[in-house]
Amino acid sequence: MSDETDPEATLEQWKAEMQAEHEDAIRNPDPDEDHRIEGVAQVSYRYYYEYDADADELERTRTEQVDDLADPELLSCACGVRGMTPEEARAHAAAARDRT
Repeated sequence: MSDETDPEATLEQWKAEMQAEHEDAIRNPDPDEDHRIEGVAQVSYRYYYEYDADADELERTRTEQVDDLADPELLSCACGVRGMTPEEARAHAAAARDRT
């Protein structure tokens, strides 16, 4: 018996179902959950070192920030909804406020 399931079609169906669940969670937040929008951002630094031959160690001599702190592109809610754009996060927060 051969498996005639198209893996690409199965993947696309799964992605569509996950997207629909995600959109529903954004539009219909659980009123019993805590809704706090959160994001994680990183600033990068460049570190400079000198080699100390006597101690056989690298000693940090200088630190330089190489980019500025920026708002993250994806946000989450404390209720568990993850991967929201800022627009989706605003819609989720507004929907949560309207349900209380």
